Amino acid sequence: MQLFFLNKDKLEFIDDHPFKLEKDIQNLCEKNLKEVFDLEFVSSEFSIGNFRIDTLAFDRASKSFVIIEYKRDKKFSVIDQGYAYLSVMLNNKADFILEYNENRRDSLGREDVDWSQSKTIFISPSFTAYQMEATNFKDLPIELWEVKRYSNKTVSFNFISTSGVKESIKTISRGNKEIENVNKQIKVYTEDEHLSNMPDEILELYEKFKSAILNISEEIKIKPVKRYISFKVKRNVVDVCIQKKAIKMWINLKKNNLDDPKGLFRDVSSTGHWGNGDYEVQVSDDENLEYIISLIKQSYKQNRL
Repeated sequence: MQLFFLNKDKLEFIDDHPFKLEKDIQNLCEKNLKEVFDLEFVSSEFSIGNFRIDTLAFDRASKSFVIIEYKRDKKFSVIDQGYAYLSVMLNNKADFILEYNENRRDSLGREDVDWSQSKTIFISPSFTAYQMEATNFKDLPIELWEVKRYSNKTVSFNFISTSGVKESIKTISRGNKEIENVNKQIKVYTEDEHLSNMPDEILELYEKFKSAILNISEEIKIKPVKRYISFKVKRNVVDVCIQKKAIKMWINLKKNNLDDPKGLFRDVSSTGHWGNGDYEVQVSDDENLEYIISLIKQSYKQNRL
């Protein structure tokens, strides 16, 4: 991809400004984990057994640990390394909780972590076609992100998407004990799983809301997790839970930050609930679709910044 700066109708080419060291990429990401990935920084260079994890982070939305590794060279297997890191974590859960508690102001108990949502992220200036193809599975707990730096002090992060892929990693991992053991404990959820066995009228209703939400902006992407389907930009905008007779939605705004003249959404700030944010609504028809979308736009404007 070529980038240009527009200067009075004149395009000026913007050169790449490559990273010299993996440490440069690591420093940039660790200082901006919240802004880029909506993750909480836990620690750097965390050693466990024979492994040293570049960055350990925590995903507050899914209550799970995220392992981040930075690469400049292309001679590594994303599958082998990604699963090796996850395996060592799942075999040393207490050490990861202790690492969090020693580095964060709050503390975690065993019940506060959803290990099934754990994942490994690889960040590199580029990946080979083979590496990208190796992650082309619908249920792989591994993500690839390309990072590039430019001469005008611009930085881009690009997620290597595998959307639309149907094949499961389980079909090629039989016999690999490490991968099989990790897959028994970690679950990557898909949109299809949330929609399976649902009545046609609910599926039709979901598709109407989905289309309307995605039409708000091309920035909004779908991210299914265990309890709901997230629609997110930098952070979650709205979370949707599909039920047999209705759809529940949570707008990701704090109490008193939603302008809801009709009072359609209820305040769940003091009650236990799934999803992000303090506002919940349950719908069984599309009567208020346009109005609800107008409220979701409020969340989009705040959570994209």
